[in-house]
Amino acid sequence: MALPLPLRNRLAELILDALHDPAAREGLAALAAVGADPHALDGRPVPERFPADLFERGSGGLAARRGFAAHARELGARARRGWAVVHPRALAAAPPTRAEALDAAGALFDAGLFFEVHELLEPHWFRATGPEREALQGLIQVAVGFQHLVNGNRRGGFALLHEGAAKVAAGRLGGLPLDDFAARVRARGEALAERETDAGEDALDAPPFPKAAA
Repeated sequence: MALPLPLRNRLAELILDALHDPAAREGLAALAAVGADPHALDGRPVPERFPADLFERGSGGLAARRGFAAHARELGARARRGWAVVHPRALAAAPPTRAEALDAAGALFDAGLFFEVHELLEPHWFRATGPEREALQGLIQVAVGFQHLVNGNRRGGFALLHEGAAKVAAGRLGGLPLDDFAARVRARGEALAERETDAGEDALDAPPFPKAAA
């Protein structure tokens, strides 16, 4: 189940802030822990950036408040994927350099956090020019395309994958293997399009984000 926009945006902000802000990192860690175990914060202070207004405490620990309960599972799952990306990483600069943003975007993309990729790369796309701008826009469109497929929007998702792959292939960005990534995106999109049902969570199995050679 896709998160409603307010929850999606709020979680994305927390995940991206956790890349550089210790308080956000602590809040994300707590949210991921509570998503797995409602008693994770029993007897512990609630971190400053933990979204406490979304929860209420009871005999079963912290549970999502009425109105959010239907999305608690997806919120917890996305928070855990975000935490898995964030916690091994050293705190980055704020705002991140383009290289830092691309590195983090790759980890987020590979974790299926496609909306977060869009939010992280968009400021860099705004400032870029020429082939680099083309490549960044393509990467953003591919990420959003996969997110649309996860949400059940087949038409919008496949259109963005097609357009994004074309822009990625036409662009150039810091030595990243963009042609190979574009080809893999096209192939994955075609494979998902052959199915009669929504791609759903299968869209999380996207091609690996392009990374510079070590």
